[in-house]
Amino acid sequence: MAPAGTASDPLDRPHFIGIGGAGMSGVAKVLAMRGARVSGSDTKDSPIVGALRESGATVYIGHSAGNIATDATSVVISSAIRPDNLELVTARERGIPVVHRSDALAALMDGSRPIAVAGTHGKTTTTSMLAVSLRTLGLDPSYVIGGDLDAPGSSAVHGDGEIFVAEADESDRSFHKYAPEVAIILNVELDHHANYASMDEIHESFETFVGRIRPGGALVISADHPGARELTARVTGREGLRVLTYGADEGADVRVLAIEPHGLTSEVTVRLAESLGGAELTFTVSVPGRHYALNAVAALTAGAALGVPPRELAPALASYTGVKRRLQLKGTAAGVQVIDSYAHHPTEIAADLEAIRGGAGEGRVLVVFQPHLFSRTQELGAEMGEALALADASVVLDIYPAREDPVPGVTSAMVIDAAARQGADVTAEHDRGAVPELIAGMAKPGDLVLTMGAGDVTDLGPEILARLQSPEN
Repeated sequence: MAPAGTASDPLDRPHFIGIGGAGMSGVAKVLAMRGARVSGSDTKDSPIVGALRESGATVYIGHSAGNIATDATSVVISSAIRPDNLELVTARERGIPVVHRSDALAALMDGSRPIAVAGTHGKTTTTSMLAVSLRTLGLDPSYVIGGDLDAPGSSAVHGDGEIFVAEADESDRSFHKYAPEVAIILNVELDHHANYASMDEIHESFETFVGRIRPGGALVISADHPGARELTARVTGREGLRVLTYGADEGADVRVLAIEPHGLTSEVTVRLAESLGGAELTFTVSVPGRHYALNAVAALTAGAALGVPPRELAPALASYTGVKRRLQLKGTAAGVQVIDSYAHHPTEIAADLEAIRGGAGEGRVLVVFQPHLFSRTQELGAEMGEALALADASVVLDIYPAREDPVPGVTSAMVIDAAARQGADVTAEHDRGAVPELIAGMAKPGDLVLTMGAGDVTDLGPEILARLQSPEN
């Protein structure tokens, strides 16, 4: 594929199927900002679709063969697009090149100094921290993030600086397409069970990603996470690869000396290895929880690897105040805070519950959890339930299928039963519309309510707040 912006570029007049998706919309927006004539379709209108239209993209609601312009140079898809999608079938019949989202993103990064952020958890937060802090320093990076920073469509920007920060998704092995100057690997765990059968397959996939780092580039990787340590052992010694570790481990190149919680923020102290200047730095992370603090340290280490002075980057990290769906405060009503969490893997669920516990004070933590994907629930349902036991009470909805068909015998009962075995206060609710009333009856002033999961559970936050505000509450 020619670099984006050349005369022979297939991304000159691209059509995106599912353009409103978190990953697709960012690539489409950057292309539009670079002058490409972007079109796309999605199943429904949304604020993200509106933001894309404001960026100059033509967006159709519903899939139709007529949506694809006669002079379209490519059709861009993600792994979520089924082979029988009408527009995809039409593109193949017309001989229009079909480009995977990851190939399009790789083309966008060509000619820049890319930082690719990988790992089973924390990619969106860490990418966002880097994008915001580098922007604060006036470096004007380009970035593509898997979630909005604030307003709809803020998941991506074309900047005039030389740095390009992007999430590197391991779920479908598409991160093998990128050639970063600096790669971050936050953690390595078994997930995406439809594509990976074992931890060995996961490690092999991450090894391939590490092999894509440009000669003379750097791998920034956790010194604390067991899966990451195993990966470090596998790749250390590769010619032309600089490995920088971060974490609480005594041998870490950026060693975390302390993480002190202060309500919904943290103060972090690190010591840099001599190769990075040898300084001791203390800085603020404006979101709660140890895992978010470690994400900030990963961002600091990556910036240092790229030559950004740590003494300047550390205070700039405080300018990151969160991303939508990552412990995002939706509002307060009747003395109850309602917070939205994207957590859907057991490790993420436990981390967010531990983080929010620190800000709950004497109040209770109540969770509305929606399991995501039949394949994930089949493999990790028990662990999800065990993690939910950290809440004071949970309401568990039916599984959100996303792109998957049902699996016989796999239901949210797998999560509920596991939570109950841990002595948790857990309630099954099959009627999503009944949740606001149910939570209004449970919540008391001072409590925190988390809507948690990667599906449409996020839409319940405003409904819960409205019910809490109603006179009958």
